[in-house]
Amino acid sequence: MNYPEFKSNRLLLRPTSLDDAAFIQQLFNSPKWLKYIGDRNIHSVSGASDYIRDRMLPQFEKLGYSSFTVQRKSDLAKMGTCGLYDREGVDGIDIGFAFLPQYEGRGYAFEAAELLKELAFSRFGLTEIKAITTRYNFASQKLLEKLGMTQSGTLTLPGDNEELLVYSIQKPK
Repeated sequence: MNYPEFKSNRLLLRPTSLDDAAFIQQLFNSPKWLKYIGDRNIHSVSGASDYIRDRMLPQFEKLGYSSFTVQRKSDLAKMGTCGLYDREGVDGIDIGFAFLPQYEGRGYAFEAAELLKELAFSRFGLTEIKAITTRYNFASQKLLEKLGMTQSGTLTLPGDNEELLVYSIQKPK
């Protein structure tokens, strides 16, 4: 896999790879991931490798973007993920982010999502980005609004029964 890395002031965003399997297992089982995103049944490093290989890498091959592992430049700590996802049940491309608890509240998620939002419009040719979040994930809603996104409706993903809030933003003219 030879996809570009992107940098902001404090962060490095690089395509999530099989080398990130242990980190992905940890992130996918963190309390807020389970509460707000849901249990993906990733309970081993090999399960995380399968998820990366089967779900993340094919989208990189097809579209040139997917999940990016977010690392702090100063020490290369793997802190979270931020990505642009072609998600079943969402009409359009969805921006999503999640961070380990020890890295929350420091502006990293906003910095990563802002960079990816800019890349979506300038590099990846998108004209609109969507985002979905649960009704009670107020921190996510606040971040989406800080990105300039506005609530544009609701949806229920296939195979789920929870109504999610949909946010969207258009490419600036």
